[in-house]
Amino acid sequence: MIPHIFTFTGNLLWEKTFTFASWEAGRTQRAQAESFQVGGKGIVVAKMLTRLGAPTIALFFPGGLTGAECEEWVRAQGICSRTFTVPAPTRAGLVVRVPNRPETTFLGSDVPLAPEAARACAAYLDTCPAGGVLAVCGSIPGWNSAAGEPLQAAIDRWLARGPVVGDTYGPPLAWLVERPLTWIKVNRTEFDTLFGGKEREQPMAEKLGSVLDRWPAKAWIVTDGPHPVWFAERGGTPASIRPPPVAEVSPTGSGDVLHACLLHAVFHHRQTLAEALPIALPYASANAAHATVADFPLNNLPDFGSIG
Repeated sequence: MIPHIFTFTGNLLWEKTFTFASWEAGRTQRAQAESFQVGGKGIVVAKMLTRLGAPTIALFFPGGLTGAECEEWVRAQGICSRTFTVPAPTRAGLVVRVPNRPETTFLGSDVPLAPEAARACAAYLDTCPAGGVLAVCGSIPGWNSAAGEPLQAAIDRWLARGPVVGDTYGPPLAWLVERPLTWIKVNRTEFDTLFGGKEREQPMAEKLGSVLDRWPAKAWIVTDGPHPVWFAERGGTPASIRPPPVAEVSPTGSGDVLHACLLHAVFHHRQTLAEALPIALPYASANAAHATVADFPLNNLPDFGSIG
């Protein structure tokens, strides 16, 4: 049976992108173009999985008018979802693009977990069938508060019946590294926060060996933009692979696209990480070469084949 992949997004984002001919602080400026999208790492992962024809369900916490617009957008993308409404409006974000300049992102205030919604999500997780895959994605404000406790307990119960993977940072990462996850995927900046002093300056291969010795996750994947992706599995030798070079338009979401493709390759096509990464990386590069997230053409990219 092909498992569903459940993506958990704890910090949803209502996001507008404005494109300007030029941009300067302190002036009123009119955009040449604008677009709307929903952000949050788990949403991007679910969007990419949906485009690949993979069974997935996005779990998230919308609130207010911005949250309602996010829900409508997710449905329009054909993404299956389960939502848990919160009282506070979903945070807003703005991406500013100007030709030949790095894009700038402005983010509104985080929306902490709401106790009632968190309990409802935890109850839903307990009803999901054994063997499903839970991907905990992005930041989760309020993770260490009382509101986070039901979700923590539900994830521990999930681990007794199915795989959990993590792509997060801050308090949720500190909590997840103590669990026997199938893998932890992080970017290089977040990975380096796990080390102090001279240990942080060690070669990547040594640091990957260190985290495998220190914590129970079965594998680690460390991304670094256009630089090589490092990975290591328990009992194996750390290795790296370089993404295909592209003319970068926007790096936003490329790590999430990579994560979606790894999930699809490993859990639906039964490939190893070493086999999955060369298939997944061209998708991440294609995303970086495209203006919007997980919208790039799939022509000429590696074929996963049919599921089943």
